[in-house]
Amino acid sequence: MVNAELARLSDTLFWVALAVYAGAMLLFFASLAYKSGRVGSVATLVAWGGSLTHAASIATRGLSVQRVPWGNMFEYSNMLGFLMVMTYLLVIDRRLGLRQVGGFVLGGGVLALASARLLYAPAGPLVPALSSYWIKIHVIAAITGSNLFALSFIFTVLYLVKDRSERRAATEYAGSTVGAAYIGGTTTQEGAPSDLVAEEDAPAREGSSTGFLARFPSAATFDTLAYRTIQFAFPIWTFAVIAGAIWAHQAWGRYWGWDPKETWAFITWVIYAGYLHARATAGWRGRRAALIATLGFLSVMFTYYAVNLWIAGLHSYAGVK
Repeated sequence: MVNAELARLSDTLFWVALAVYAGAMLLFFASLAYKSGRVGSVATLVAWGGSLTHAASIATRGLSVQRVPWGNMFEYSNMLGFLMVMTYLLVIDRRLGLRQVGGFVLGGGVLALASARLLYAPAGPLVPALSSYWIKIHVIAAITGSNLFALSFIFTVLYLVKDRSERRAATEYAGSTVGAAYIGGTTTQEGAPSDLVAEEDAPAREGSSTGFLARFPSAATFDTLAYRTIQFAFPIWTFAVIAGAIWAHQAWGRYWGWDPKETWAFITWVIYAGYLHARATAGWRGRRAALIATLGFLSVMFTYYAVNLWIAGLHSYAGVK
């Protein structure tokens, strides 16, 4: 049985959370544009308000149907957006102090909720194939891994933008008398570096960009953040794949059958495993590593959206209801 009143309340709170997130996103960008710490603080408070409203929406959704609120694509995307915002507030802003990326993460949260609305399914009971305690383990691990991969993608994109700006600034600097001396491999003062421009795949030096992008951390910082986030996400995704195999054995009598969802989850795992291996053994970083990370995130999106919506398989029940 569905509690219609709680279901309607959940939907209303969802729209409120989406509107508040959009407002917080705009405030974060305004804070960045006008270098206003006060506006940034207001944006953070608004984001907290949105996250609390969102949490209430998710809770009332679950209570309305007496189950965990991540049983279809709408609920999955809804939880993904919530975790993105909460990870930003609790870790990126509170612990790392990187409020400059707030607008981008809140933008990701808005996109997650917008896609959730496009995949909307009314509150209802789980389909029989999902009626297992493994939904509390496998799915939440997959959502958490997806959230972290999404954040790593944001860091990767910001790295690429910042790196391009730093390289352009370094090239312009090379046109000066001092800059030419650096590029030529000599030093102009004691202790000055002779390799101002970094190698092709490495981030440019910190602090060399100008204008609006000078307010962001260095490209090297974003490169490291993307790497650390993927390091944390990878074992969670690995656990999600293993838990899914155990659930598949319980539901279908086999651990692995190369179903499209299983296959693409594994492809995603391989791409990110390759990313971590390349960084750990071959020393890949910067733009070459960013390319692999981008392919990994595209694979995450394909695993979730394309497979669920357009490719028939045993996981087709996860689509729109």
